[in-house]
Amino acid sequence: MLSIVSAAGQREHDDLIEGKPSATAYRAAVRRAAHQLLDKPVIFDDPLALTIVGGDRGSAVARDEISRADSAGGAALRAFIAARARFAEDRIAAAVEAGVRNVVVLGAGLDTFAYRNPFADKGVLVYEVDHPATQAWKQQRLQLTRIAVPESVRYVAVDFAVDRLGDKLREAGLDPSLPAFFTWLGVVPYLDDAAIAATLGVIATWRGGAEVVFDYAEPPDRVGMLQRLAFLTLAGRAAALGEPIVSYFRPDEIEKKLGALGFTVAANLAGPELGRLYAGGASALDNAAVGHVLHAVHPPSA
Repeated sequence: MLSIVSAAGQREHDDLIEGKPSATAYRAAVRRAAHQLLDKPVIFDDPLALTIVGGDRGSAVARDEISRADSAGGAALRAFIAARARFAEDRIAAAVEAGVRNVVVLGAGLDTFAYRNPFADKGVLVYEVDHPATQAWKQQRLQLTRIAVPESVRYVAVDFAVDRLGDKLREAGLDPSLPAFFTWLGVVPYLDDAAIAATLGVIATWRGGAEVVFDYAEPPDRVGMLQRLAFLTLAGRAAALGEPIVSYFRPDEIEKKLGALGFTVAANLAGPELGRLYAGGASALDNAAVGHVLHAVHPPSA
């Protein structure tokens, strides 16, 4: 996420940073790491996932958190987090093949794409956008875990209470006349309608044209009882961390909102559909029916 929230399990580092990073950003990173160890097949292969949370360096905090990620109901959440990342990076690969050279990671958290960038030799730049506190925390983790920062990375610190996303991206060197690909994972469910509309508005007015992949939550009363109970448990944990889930959309509703902004929806997949795509059939993603991943495209401005 993009907000400042106390992060349980990171107190050993918080005293070095002014403010607190996002709790859900850390927990998503732990689940990406746990996926590498606990799940077969591995939907999303991230060789830095364990490193960035300290799991391969003997961190007691990371070991404890990864163990918690294997609790009841954890498999579905791990699978969804892995699948949404895989889906986003598959779409990035297709965009790069079509000529896109700028990738914007909104609410980057501990995402590692920029440090694994397989397209750096093609001139692809990665702009990581996050709240200053969360970004400082990430940079500290990169240093602590000795993950190299490539020259293709650009950091864009944005405090949405006072800053404008478009202005900050331009100040960071992103030319709005060039096409850009935006990823926005693990953020939308925690934002209200106004904040979601504001960010989509920036993407929709990107002169060079834009693509975006983001995930959202369908109203839990529209899925089966087991999936609903699992999701409500997750939502309760997020709320206890100070980051409640506040937005829900029906698939047709979010597509209508995007259409009004000039987007074409290329894909809008629920958990079970992601399971068929990446796991070949029945999988833990069948229990992640509330979660959806959406890919939308906006043409260049005339």
